[in-house]
Amino acid sequence: MEKNYVWAALVVLIILIGGYFLYSGNAQAPTVEEGAPSGGTFSYINASSDLIVVDSPKPGQTVGQVISVSGSARGYWFFEASFPIELLDNEGAVIGQGIAQAEGDWMTEEFVPFKARMELSNPYYGDLFVVLKKDNPSGEPENDASVRFPVVIQN
Repeated sequence: MEKNYVWAALVVLIILIGGYFLYSGNAQAPTVEEGAPSGGTFSYINASSDLIVVDSPKPGQTVGQVISVSGSARGYWFFEASFPIELLDNEGAVIGQGIAQAEGDWMTEEFVPFKARMELSNPYYGDLFVVLKKDNPSGEPENDASVRFPVVIQN
């Protein structure tokens, strides 16, 4: 009789461990949005185009030393009407940062327009990635989300 309890407990333990690894392995898997504009794609982590839409610049677009980003995001993407943006080089180093500001009432679940303007403090030319991050005041990793896309900086 005790053997049955031991075997049952072992089976439950194996199922729980397997479920943990199955869930944690998929929790932050990036997805690429189908039908993204040519010249590059949008990559989403814990996000989708149903949460944030970037109107400008388009992936692969050529931009200057001043980068203007615009689009719309669900109100819960913001905290205090803003969210952070990072500019990353091909090695993943942060070469610029900015803040996107809501252009309307952000205390909603609906889409809210946003704009950001970033000027690089040091001249940079070539490929880089624009990363729009969901503001996460809790700091909890499970609340992180982002959309990332490439652009090219020229004179």
